[in-house]
Amino acid sequence: MTVTNETYEKELAFQADRRRATVEFIKIVSDLWYDNAIELVFFRNQLIDKSVSEIMNLHKYAGEFVQKPISIFDSVDIARAIKNMSLPPAKIDIGKLTYEFHLEESIHTSTTSFVIDKLKDAHKSDNIKPKDVVLYGFGRIGRLVARELMTKTGVGSQLRLRAIVTRGEITAEVLEKRASLLENDSIHGFFPGTVTTDLEKKALIINGTTVYLINAAKPEDIDYTNYGIKNALVIDNTGAFRDDKELSRHLTSIGVDKVLLTAPGKNIPNIVHGVNHTHYDPDKINIFSAASCTTNAITPILKVIEDSQGIVKGHIETIHAYTNDQNLVDNMHSKYRRGRAAALNMVITETGAGKAVEKALPKLAGKLTSNAIRVPVPNGSLAILNLELEKETSKDALNAIVKKYALEGDLVEQIKYSLNNELVSSDIVGSSAPSIYDSNATIVSADGKNIVIYAWYDNEYGYSHQVMRLAKYISKVRRFTYY
Repeated sequence: MTVTNETYEKELAFQADRRRATVEFIKIVSDLWYDNAIELVFFRNQLIDKSVSEIMNLHKYAGEFVQKPISIFDSVDIARAIKNMSLPPAKIDIGKLTYEFHLEESIHTSTTSFVIDKLKDAHKSDNIKPKDVVLYGFGRIGRLVARELMTKTGVGSQLRLRAIVTRGEITAEVLEKRASLLENDSIHGFFPGTVTTDLEKKALIINGTTVYLINAAKPEDIDYTNYGIKNALVIDNTGAFRDDKELSRHLTSIGVDKVLLTAPGKNIPNIVHGVNHTHYDPDKINIFSAASCTTNAITPILKVIEDSQGIVKGHIETIHAYTNDQNLVDNMHSKYRRGRAAALNMVITETGAGKAVEKALPKLAGKLTSNAIRVPVPNGSLAILNLELEKETSKDALNAIVKKYALEGDLVEQIKYSLNNELVSSDIVGSSAPSIYDSNATIVSADGKNIVIYAWYDNEYGYSHQVMRLAKYISKVRRFTYY
């Protein structure tokens, strides 16, 4: 085959056009977010602060996912049309819109008429009132939630991070260390913003916004109104308080009206957003639990299988990254095996995820067993679901069902459908979906009644996004969404 210089020059020109279109797309995404509180996503993938190459790669994945060409030029046209509309605060999947435009192109006279038709219900959404947020504890999940809250503050129309509660005196050294841990992360990289300190205020200045650090040994000791905070949602990341009685102590603090626990809780609603959050009215309930990272990873997939095929019984094995609860070197531990060096051993331990699923999906009560193996990676986990089904299926049929749920419906934020035949744990770090369905790894028995599903999850970042989604629901600041 002979390749001419003319062909090569045409390829260069086309790439330059694509990149110019992508630059314009990035500007529109930013303008909509900071000027209008309209967040564009691309098949649930975030677009804010993404580079040209990242956005081009998202378009490549999207084309493979929907098996139709998804062009950046089409995305730009639709983004322009959205910008020219007077929409209220919203979250819009422009990837889905682009895909639907190709399907319905013959029906609409222009991109503008198509977008107006699809988003006509946006103005019916209720007005939302911003909610103050306090992070109680500033560990792994607390810092990731803080990053996301500050990255997604925009014009401040939804959740506003106002304070972080920690133990110990707030000195200049403590402030600097807290700032450094927020700014730099060994797993998730640099925070895409600015973090400075203000010793006089005892605060972190994040992206130019004051976030107070409050020293308190007990929730009851804090009067948040002294910091200008009212009717706040407290997100408790400490793990110290796990039941309704202990968590209700936050409600005795002045300036608090809702509490969200980032761990499984007792005698409170344990919620997997997307699966059972609408069962609980935030006007009537004040304390919620976001369950565990593993529960958030497996429950959406189990719901899909239960609804479509029916589950007779099954076993869940989680291959989980090691956590701060384990020892760096061999030492005493309250639980068996967890005392051995986390970065050197695979460690069999228990997980309550199988039982926790029952709280979100009561139909599965008594049908699941579960266990866990902690492995020497700092983040990125895998759940293996071995299930016996009521209805027969095949690998292609099962994958088609999950793909449909990942493309449309109530679980699009929760399930990401992977086509990657080379997927490994480090690839899923940074995914905002709590469950990444590995379609190429699916196994179905010859009789079609037994299946093995592999669901990856970023046990830190993906879970933090589920916490954020639930926080928005509790705070009644969910915008109009188009997925």
